[in-house]
Amino acid sequence: MAGGMLPGPGGEEGGSLYRPVAEINVTPFVDVMLVLLIIFMVAAPLMMVGVPVQLPKTSATKVQPPEEPLVVSIDADGRAFIDKDGFTDVDLLARLKRMAAETPDRVVYVRGDRSVQYGRLMEVMGIVSTAGFGKLSMIAETAPAAP
Repeated sequence: MAGGMLPGPGGEEGGSLYRPVAEINVTPFVDVMLVLLIIFMVAAPLMMVGVPVQLPKTSATKVQPPEEPLVVSIDADGRAFIDKDGFTDVDLLARLKRMAAETPDRVVYVRGDRSVQYGRLMEVMGIVSTAGFGKLSMIAETAPAAP
């Protein structure tokens, strides 16, 4: 901690008032961080090296990325939507059956307005299940953190 001497009473140097300097010297901290950055930049590629092997060739097809999940929404009036297209229950079931025939392992997310009755939400989830989708999840928003 650094300090400076203030002139004492009568203007003489070396008085009894001592004022500490409240500054943090960040230069050593920055120096250490730069050295660590360089060390990790040099060491990172070395950690990626594995045992050298000759991999065999294969005619197997590439693994397909997972399908984008299907989102079924229910608005405040109880109407069902796939993306932004509205459907009646009969049309929704027919559309979902066609989609399930194409990709039965696709994940379906059900979003419901907070004012929708629980019974209506369960009806739509039943339609999704009846259509042939086995992976069904519900979406909700995260509540804000309490102060």
